Amino acid sequence: MTSLNPALESARVHATSLGDLLLIAADRQPDKMAIILPNQRLSYAELRDQAIRHALSLQALGVGTGDHVGLLLPTGTDFVIILFATALLGAVTVPINARYQPPELAYVIENADLRVLLTTDKIAQAVDFSKRLNEAFPLLASQDAGRLQLEAAPLLKNIVIFGQSTVPGMLDQRRFDALADKGNLQRLHISRLQVRLGSTALILYTSGTTANPKGCMISHEAMIRNSAALAERYELGTEDSFWSPLPIFHIAAILPMAAIFTHAGTYVTTNYFQAGEALRMMEGEKVTATYPCFWTIMSDLVDHPDFEKTDLSRVKLMNANFAVQPPEIGEKMKKALPNAVFVGTFGMTETAGTVTTSRLDATEEQRFTRLGTPLSGMEVKAMDPETGEQAKTGAKGEAWIRGYSTFTEYYKSPVKSAEALDEQGWFHSGDLISIDEDGQLMFHGRLRDMLKVGGENVAAVEIEICLQKHEAVKLAQVVGVPHPRLSEVAAAFIELEPERSANEEELIAFCKGKIAGFKIPRYVRFVEEWPQSSTKIQKFRLQEDLLAELGL
Repeated sequence: MTSLNPALESARVHATSLGDLLLIAADRQPDKMAIILPNQRLSYAELRDQAIRHALSLQALGVGTGDHVGLLLPTGTDFVIILFATALLGAVTVPINARYQPPELAYVIENADLRVLLTTDKIAQAVDFSKRLNEAFPLLASQDAGRLQLEAAPLLKNIVIFGQSTVPGMLDQRRFDALADKGNLQRLHISRLQVRLGSTALILYTSGTTANPKGCMISHEAMIRNSAALAERYELGTEDSFWSPLPIFHIAAILPMAAIFTHAGTYVTTNYFQAGEALRMMEGEKVTATYPCFWTIMSDLVDHPDFEKTDLSRVKLMNANFAVQPPEIGEKMKKALPNAVFVGTFGMTETAGTVTTSRLDATEEQRFTRLGTPLSGMEVKAMDPETGEQAKTGAKGEAWIRGYSTFTEYYKSPVKSAEALDEQGWFHSGDLISIDEDGQLMFHGRLRDMLKVGGENVAAVEIEICLQKHEAVKLAQVVGVPHPRLSEVAAAFIELEPERSANEEELIAFCKGKIAGFKIPRYVRFVEEWPQSSTKIQKFRLQEDLLAELGL
């Protein structure tokens, strides 16, 4: 008989629905703070009660099992309440990136087949959501808010706007809240108890190698088991407070929140990240685990004048990803957080978050230079993209991932789904990794034509299509170049139409308002002849030339 890893032998499967995750936590710890923001906090009992009431309002609007509910909301309690309200109904939550511009909003709202969209009149980081929605749907203001009929989004029946405003074409919060009295509580709980763990809980849109983002269908099982496995790996408990500054519409924010909810602990977050406020919260709320993840956040924390004065001694764990950070970041964090164990993590939207993360008993070298080992029940292998065979130990290959947390499919994209998921259940991620002799994974970049801008996935072709709408642009090609804060930014190479002219500033300005700010090129260069192989433009040569020019 072969020997068995004790961790595998002792592992047990614990799964529930996303809605019942909240109810179970509220049963265990009703008075415990579930979520804390700078000016908002809710106990588990308060969050449960408000989620049920909002679920009744959605039910009165006609939302039922399997219907799609969109959330165009910044990080805050409204988002969390509606997330669980939708889950209690057996409906599907579709978080929408709050930075999307009107054309991107119009695409996602139509593609996701939203029945109801909820937004807010609060201006978050200079973003006016009602204005953007009116730009996305120019006829919205002339519509009956009780029953929309938009040709560009035929399934969308209502837009609800939270706050004090009354906006033409949208249901105001007063009317929405009053609808709860028309709901049926018994029918709500019947719907909740009929939820299958394999049914879709979330559709999360992520940029791919096509112009438009793809909707990853994440099941209740994938979301909850991944969260529970992460909490187990990190040894989190009811007494812990888990801080994450990431936008709530990202899997990297929903995951740590669900992880701490599996133990009825406290999720600490912020409406938008500010280093000084984050440091005050970590100290004042007695945070014990943190999830900053990305270089932009880590650098802002360590460079803030209050960093060395902040008492972070209670922090026992930080998901820091030092393996992909500049070395000086790790040294500063080690000094400031003397009692913390620093871990690395590899994951993505298509896997409901984490695939690998460091074990707490791994050596410091492993935790600082690698991104951990798979969570229990997950498999990862590096596959040589040229031979199709498994790469040798330590050699680079495409990450293939299999297990309970991989996405079901891309919504309404059977071809892309078939390209990404094979018959054996392996997800072909397009990420380049290696796995060492200890089973520790390291990330080396992307095989596909993608950029990673400040933690955001950006498809190069999306920027290229935007630029090619300019009358002077014949062809655009986009590559990534290193950036000290955002890790990577876009650079565009342009071939102009004959007898047409444009300059760098003009083309950058042309992109504004058409694509999100983080996608807009930072550099524009003009070419008359493309470097080519027999069939394709060699983007790597364009990139090499620009890096040489910039001294990077």
